[in-house]
Amino acid sequence: MFAIVRTGGKQYRVSAGDKIAVEKLAGNAGDTIDLGDVILAGDGGELKDAAKVKVAAEIIAQAKSEKVTVFKKRRRHNYRRKAGHRQQMTLLRIVQVGDSKAEKAAAKAAPRKEAAPKVEEAPVKVTKTEAVKDEPAKGVETKKETKAKKAEPVKKAATAAKADDKPAAKPAAKKAPAKKPAPKK
Repeated sequence: MFAIVRTGGKQYRVSAGDKIAVEKLAGNAGDTIDLGDVILAGDGGELKDAAKVKVAAEIIAQAKSEKVTVFKKRRRHNYRRKAGHRQQMTLLRIVQVGDSKAEKAAAKAAPRKEAAPKVEEAPVKVTKTEAVKDEPAKGVETKKETKAKKAEPVKKAATAAKADDKPAAKPAAKKAPAKKPAPKK
């Protein structure tokens, strides 16, 4: 079954399982929303009453679209302005398209399997050599230590030890600039 919905001043042809990018909608990733403004609905070659059709979607992410460069110029007036713009958008996955009564009946007939609850893992500490070799799996929090941070205290200690061992060096004497010969006439 398909439907044509209007959101953000644009129209989209959707069916169950489709992914679309629309103008920004309120909500966070994982939220389910209803696209209420259904213009047309159909199943195969026949049209259905759009008032009875319900379109449910899940928000995948809130994102920004591609950058658009805005450049203004007025000839012979030394006027140039350059700006960029990235439009806010919402990525949606269409979960359900159809009559709400028919979908509820189908849902009762075929119950879904419930996913096992996710177990949160404790943060894993990574040594310097492991951090350089490969990246950890997504979702695992790790503390990475960079070489610059480790090396910094050693340098300070080494310079302090050298300063104690040797007396302070005298500053180098500056040479006076050489005089240029007068130009010949």
